[in-house]
Amino acid sequence: MAETLTIEETSTARPLTSAVPLRSIVVLVNPLSGGVGDKALEEVEAILADYDLQATVVGLDADNFDARIDEAFEAKADALFVLAGDGTAGTIAARAGPDGPLIAPLPGGTMNMLPKALYGTADWKKALRSALESGTEVPVAGGRVVDRIESRPFYCAAILGAPALWAPAREAVRVGRLRLAWLHGQRALKRAFTGRLRYTLVGEGPGRAEALVLISPTISRAMEAPTGLEAAAMNTRGAVDAFRLAAHALFDDWRRDSSVRTRPTRYVTVSARSRIPAVIDGEPTLLDAEAEVVFDAVAFRALAPAADAEPSGEEGV
Repeated sequence: MAETLTIEETSTARPLTSAVPLRSIVVLVNPLSGGVGDKALEEVEAILADYDLQATVVGLDADNFDARIDEAFEAKADALFVLAGDGTAGTIAARAGPDGPLIAPLPGGTMNMLPKALYGTADWKKALRSALESGTEVPVAGGRVVDRIESRPFYCAAILGAPALWAPAREAVRVGRLRLAWLHGQRALKRAFTGRLRYTLVGEGPGRAEALVLISPTISRAMEAPTGLEAAAMNTRGAVDAFRLAAHALFDDWRRDSSVRTRPTRYVTVSARSRIPAVIDGEPTLLDAEAEVVFDAVAFRALAPAADAEPSGEEGV
């Protein structure tokens, strides 16, 4: 059952950020998301009661998902907070774009790569207070994977090619389902040598790889400025290399592997003999046999502490 709570101003309030106006906000909450919890609506309400602003807390469920998001945008609030899975946060950020309201994607999913990069924590309560008390407008760079079917935005990473098939195995390991991880791993290995990607980066000649990974500067360890995507080409020379790369993908940072080469880019074309398996911000999908990846210097504007701000020492509530 969806729930909407409107919280009025309080006379004894904690200070709000002075970097941007926060007269009114909408908080979209999906209690069924993996990192949220069934008491999240009440917990959000309790936190917001400490602040001098008008806040509307909206519960999302399958029956009203699109309608509630439409209403949130129509409210013309100063910021939209999203406490839900990574996919929901990405959908709302994509709809906002660079000209829409400020978006605060709180860590309510399983991976939480973008919220961790923005708020420095996986605790959504701490991230909520951090955004309210020290948030400013933070441009978030990203990319778009475009084929003839649709355009898919991403703000963390897109993995294109057969090694994308390792993503279900990695997720199974994360939740302790080792037998399922082994089965996914066997399937990925069988498909790992069915064909290479052909790709072209701006300023370089054509290349071939087992996979191409495009990483947003928001989370990249190699990019010091948001001037492009970090492109990583994966190449293996046989089963031994494939197993080693799979081990990195499952347990470690695969960019440390000798078969991975990285460089910055703003535009990429990719093609293969058949449809290309991909994982875009954690969501598995199949692309057409031809696609392109485009860098967006400002994909949306987040409400988050400035990159050089000191992290708050407060825990949770």
